[in-house]
Amino acid sequence: MNKKRFIVLSGFIIIAALSRIIPHPYNFAPIGAMSIFGAAYFTDKKFSFLVPLFAMFISDLLVNNLLYASFYGGFTLFTPGFYWMYGAIALIVVAGIFILKKVNTKTVIAGSLSASVIFFLVTNFGAWLGNPMYPQGIQGIQGLFMSYAAGIPFFHYTVLGDLFYSGVMFGAFEYAKTKTPAFQKA
Repeated sequence: MNKKRFIVLSGFIIIAALSRIIPHPYNFAPIGAMSIFGAAYFTDKKFSFLVPLFAMFISDLLVNNLLYASFYGGFTLFTPGFYWMYGAIALIVVAGIFILKKVNTKTVIAGSLSASVIFFLVTNFGAWLGNPMYPQGIQGIQGLFMSYAAGIPFFHYTVLGDLFYSGVMFGAFEYAKTKTPAFQKA
């Protein structure tokens, strides 16, 4: 394993995740970007999953216990429904592994847009499932559509955030690779 490359890739993902504590519009976040970034560049694919999930967990701890501490009323280890967000990250990594076999502008944009759609579909499905705010049972499909409709006003920020962070992360790392031979594939 190329340790320098691993440290730099992990650093990019952790810094991106920590940017969630900077004020931003709802859903303008690096979640999809850091997931496809890891999928594209870690040669050992287990780290494609582990590093973004770890970075998300650390940023969740900060967001939940610093920014939203009064909302939760005490130390919060996991965001309610975290498994839907973390599951979406894992699915985005899988998609990224297939889409980003070759990193170029077209595949990064496709990966970024796919990440946004996957995150939207998975997390809004999770918001619907078992939530008394949305109809369940026989009328469940109506409740599911209500959940997706409620997420639409935030979706464009998800897309913009994923495109922005993907551009920054992929662009910066590709540039770094041209300047530092140790960052080339291991």
